Amino acid sequence: MASSRGQQLVRVGEMEKMSLEQLKAVKEQADIDFNLLQDSLNNIRTATGRLEIASTALHDLSLHPQGKKMLVPLTASLYVPGTLDDADKVLVDIGTGYFVEKTMAEGKDYCERKINLLKSNFDQLIEVASKKKTLADEAGVILQAKLKQLSPSN
Repeated sequence: MASSRGQQLVRVGEMEKMSLEQLKAVKEQADIDFNLLQDSLNNIRTATGRLEIASTALHDLSLHPQGKKMLVPLTASLYVPGTLDDADKVLVDIGTGYFVEKTMAEGKDYCERKINLLKSNFDQLIEVASKKKTLADEAGVILQAKLKQLSPSN
């Protein structure tokens, strides 16, 4: 933690030596990076939620007996009647329109691995986003201080 603070102080020291234009550019870039990271975090949250719903659906599907009548989703708002033929085999969407037939256990395992990967990526992005936000805030404080020094006193 001490080395992290040391690096932060060096960064503040370097920013204090920058011109107003350079500080504005650093702050703007850090804000842009932070906003992009926030969008990525939201996308990961959405994907994780969808995978958790899929995992729950797989669990629920495994509880139904063969021959059970149900509604099958074709789109988000269009369902057609169907009959469960084999509850042990499922099609898993692996992305870009590709589907792979897996057993129920393999499908659940796939969902859990993807959820764990997304949660790991989420944690890493939170850390990076926090650093970018701190950088933007530090640049903003230094920029305000420099602008205050340049403004005429009342």
